[in-house]
Amino acid sequence: MPWQQLQSLLALVLLVTVVGQEQKAASLEEISEEESTTKEDWEQWIADGREGSMELPGQETVFAPGHWDTAAFHTTNVLSGLEFGAISVPSYRGPGNSDLRSNRELPILLWWSENLFPHFPGDTERIDCLHSSCLVTKNKKVKTQKRTKSVIFYGTDFRAYEAPLPRLPHQTWALFHEESPMNNYALSHLPGIMLFNYTATFRRESDYPLSLQWLPSISYLQNPAVPLADKNRWRRDGYAPVLYMQSHCDVPSDRDRYVQELMKYIQVDSYGKCLNNQKLPHKRLEDTSTATTEDSEFLAFVSRYKFHLAMENAICPDYMTEKLWRPMHLGAIPIYRGSPSVRDWMPNNISIIVVDDFVSPKVLAEFIESLDRDDAAYLKYLEYKKPGGITNQFLLDSLEQREWGVNDMSRPNYLNGFECFVCDWENRRVAAERTHRRSPEKASSPEPHIANNNHMGCPMPVPGFGNVEELPENDSWKQMWIQDYWQSLDQSEALTAMIHRNESDLGKFWDYMHEIFIKRNRGH
Repeated sequence: MPWQQLQSLLALVLLVTVVGQEQKAASLEEISEEESTTKEDWEQWIADGREGSMELPGQETVFAPGHWDTAAFHTTNVLSGLEFGAISVPSYRGPGNSDLRSNRELPILLWWSENLFPHFPGDTERIDCLHSSCLVTKNKKVKTQKRTKSVIFYGTDFRAYEAPLPRLPHQTWALFHEESPMNNYALSHLPGIMLFNYTATFRRESDYPLSLQWLPSISYLQNPAVPLADKNRWRRDGYAPVLYMQSHCDVPSDRDRYVQELMKYIQVDSYGKCLNNQKLPHKRLEDTSTATTEDSEFLAFVSRYKFHLAMENAICPDYMTEKLWRPMHLGAIPIYRGSPSVRDWMPNNISIIVVDDFVSPKVLAEFIESLDRDDAAYLKYLEYKKPGGITNQFLLDSLEQREWGVNDMSRPNYLNGFECFVCDWENRRVAAERTHRRSPEKASSPEPHIANNNHMGCPMPVPGFGNVEELPENDSWKQMWIQDYWQSLDQSEALTAMIHRNESDLGKFWDYMHEIFIKRNRGH
């Protein structure tokens, strides 16, 4: 997600928080150094050995998997000025949340990436989630406290040489990373992703999947297409059949190298900074922030084209952005390269052209030209816009079952949703650990929840066209991305080694990097 969109999401979060002024607040004063004591019903719940259930103390209702109430994610607000967990008005809670503990007794979740903290205007909030409650904060003073049970990182900001060390044994790490793998290839290596216990990524296998973050709804796909007669008229007026619009040129997918080869065989109008050969009709449309939003003038212009080159900046399963969904919204045919699993998410069997289905750009160009000449064949790619045209039940179910929304005030956003996911998991983990400590002969210690490679696991970048062996050593793409990929592995291994040795001095990070470099060279 571009930073502009993430800022818009945070602005929406802040607006919702201000509107909810009647909810209760938390303050940093409620985060004490002492480990909390629990309410009588909480103690009894643990003593009864119910720590493994989805219910928490006082719950009497059974909830079906996948059922979420939007109120479960309403965040609290500091404007009511309550102190030390006193409650003057009822707070919003999840339908299964009977957590009666005061703020001083709740587990703490620390947002290490403080710029992503989804609350306003304070730095500490109480969240009442589906099954339990927590305090969330961006104040790093609580890092070493016993009650701080999980640290939440934003993947784009996570750097091995800036990690909070030593890693404390009572804390889990949670990763929120909806962005491209190019922002942090350390997370695509097993030593990097295994640093985390909980994940929210674009991969469907992650704990809190964000695969459809760029698709607001089914109706977004069903938006009426520009009449084909109008597009054919624009073709006669000189528009190319294919549109390319990119201003981020040096990316891991190396898309420009492929498009440059494709341009030898078919006319492509390129308006961005990459391979530019056309001028946009108005200056304001040149702003990249305009191109990444739903600007009506921008959409009206690009909808004139019959085919859009939809090339992601990196290749990874389930990584799909507006480059795919926007052309479909407008009624153009995406010529797509990105997620290898993209067909799993398509509305039907004929809705996009996948670049990798063709042995060469020349063969792809011939196929595009055949569709450009054949209106009936072209319109088959738009049948998903007709009533009943969306036949992929997996796509329909995925949109129906996700608890978060995109530009949808009736559903929680995924930032608040993920912190509630972590909150509920941490409350269960803490309860299970307490039960084990009291009755080790009856209750085993809970198994750690650790992310694995399919929570991110993006492959090494390859050239957009041709083989890496054919590229000269001074090729800028080869020097940048191949090197970045392998250096990221070294960094994740260095951090893992520091954690295992209980290091607290980040200044030694580069010593560990040097040690790994020497060992790797000896092995060659």
